[in-house]
Amino acid sequence: MNWEKKKKKKPKRVKKIFNINALIILILAVQMTFIVFLLLNVWQKSTLIYGVQILLTLPFVCYVVNKQYMNTSYKLVWIILILLIPMVGATLYVILHAQLGTITFKNHKNKMLKLSKPMIPQNEDVVNELKDENIYISHLADYVNNYGYYPIYKNTSVEYFSSGEEKFEALIRELEKAENFIFMEYFIIGLGRMWDTVLEILERKVSQGVEVRLIYDGMGCQFTLPNHYCRYLESLGIKCREFNEFRPFLSTAQNNRDHRKIVVIDGHTAFNGGINIADEYINEKERFGHWKDTAVMLKGEAVWSFTVMFIQMWEWKTKNLSNYEKYRIENASVEADGYVMPYGDSPTNNQYVGKYVYMDIINKAKDYVYITTPYLIVDSEIVSSLEFAAKSGVDVKIIVPHIQDKWYAGYVGWVYYKEFTRMGIKVYEYMPGFIHAKNFVSDDTTAVVGTINLDFRSLYLHFECATFMYKTQAVGNVKSDFLDTLAKCREITLEDWKKRRIWKKILGYILRMIAPLF
Repeated sequence: MNWEKKKKKKPKRVKKIFNINALIILILAVQMTFIVFLLLNVWQKSTLIYGVQILLTLPFVCYVVNKQYMNTSYKLVWIILILLIPMVGATLYVILHAQLGTITFKNHKNKMLKLSKPMIPQNEDVVNELKDENIYISHLADYVNNYGYYPIYKNTSVEYFSSGEEKFEALIRELEKAENFIFMEYFIIGLGRMWDTVLEILERKVSQGVEVRLIYDGMGCQFTLPNHYCRYLESLGIKCREFNEFRPFLSTAQNNRDHRKIVVIDGHTAFNGGINIADEYINEKERFGHWKDTAVMLKGEAVWSFTVMFIQMWEWKTKNLSNYEKYRIENASVEADGYVMPYGDSPTNNQYVGKYVYMDIINKAKDYVYITTPYLIVDSEIVSSLEFAAKSGVDVKIIVPHIQDKWYAGYVGWVYYKEFTRMGIKVYEYMPGFIHAKNFVSDDTTAVVGTINLDFRSLYLHFECATFMYKTQAVGNVKSDFLDTLAKCREITLEDWKKRRIWKKILGYILRMIAPLF
């Protein structure tokens, strides 16, 4: 569709996006095939050449082994690949990791994060009060503030939504109240009832003088939105940016997706959680059985962190800081119990904030840790933490989907299920369908709701965000929802593993070995 000539017409839902995207995928495949074919031909010429290749690629192996901030599992995959097919592995590593564009992308993002840090200072009175209440939580808050650049707050209410339908209803209600600005950032936006409803409100708000900005991820929306959809939204008065547009060249920057889900309204209300804007998230359309998801709505001082987080992503291509203060509101305090800490996780700064927050909750749990996650593909460090907690008497329960949206995640997950059941960790499948919620709750005091899955892509490669809560009312709601969901699950046992077909087990082990790459 020509968006320039038909600015005010809505796109046809029947329009698919296989044209340009399919061409890009084909170009990438051709690049990869050509490189592998060329190098394999050289490799197979003689044993002498193979020996020379081994000697030439040993420096690459040494470099990977000593790369300080690279995950161990990720290192192991690359070492095996480089040693197995030396020139292919080494060349691919250089192409994917040493491109100028990739390095520039990461350096620029880190610079912008540091420059904007003064915009969200930590209130020392809050930290001192937290230290008196729980020194261990204050240590976590110090880490997130110092290395993730996001402070912890009081005076913030949190409302928990146990389904996409609940969140959608609240989102529509709050969007209707907007008077000054609306910021929205989503990994996936799909044409359908949910987006149509939101878009109608955004168009109307623009006509009323409300500033509306939208960010969506280029990879997440490659098959859910028409090409050049930003142009169409701009024609409606909505400021729009497509994050990291999917391009036809090999680069690890293609892996750094914006997986966040953020809405900020007038600086006093924010939404966060696992729910994208597409009809399956509100069960308007069935894809993998019943879709179970969660979200939170914040009102109060902590909303400022989500405001800054959005602007940071908005200006990722620019060289200058935006006018952050324009979007800060006075007297944002809301009377509420407990502490709230919104935080982001960036793949560019060598700090695995999302992973470390999860591990901190596991390591400090006294009575229980309850987890919901769509994917269970984690590294040895998280496995060790979960194992130690379970063997120390902590009740560790994990809910995963019965129907997977990604076939390979199910095969790899079953390998972990076997190990976890032997460790005393109880794993349950959500029988009605697919669970997309990313929740942690522990000891009736601590909870996290956000976008961060328990897989390599989410923990190491994506831009993510979440809301940490300590002694807020919503913590109890997260626990209650977990127990209600548990009643719809079945526990996975060792007998279930033994009954699994041998080829599925073998495929699971093979996929687990290369899981850090996907």
